[in-house]
Amino acid sequence: MMIEKIVEESFCMFIRLTKEQQELVIADIQRFFYNNRDEDITEFEAERVLDFIKEYIAPHIYNAAISDAKYAIERQYASLEDELAALERPIKIK
Repeated sequence: MMIEKIVEESFCMFIRLTKEQQELVIADIQRFFYNNRDEDITEFEAERVLDFIKEYIAPHIYNAAISDAKYAIERQYASLEDELAALERPIKIK
């Protein structure tokens, strides 16, 4: 349980937005609610939505991005491994 709390807290540390970024995201959330739900939400309410996204949704997106990066690196490694194997010289046995 303690490790889960540390991991959870450390993940939130990854999602640090500058003040300007946070203001833009909050405005985007407010605009989304207004355009798609005909709701005028306050900045405070938009911040709560952002907190929810950061806590519950962002980890899924983050993990998917890590998985994508891992796949790309594995492909590059396999390609590099093939190129290195092609550079090997045969050893002559007498």
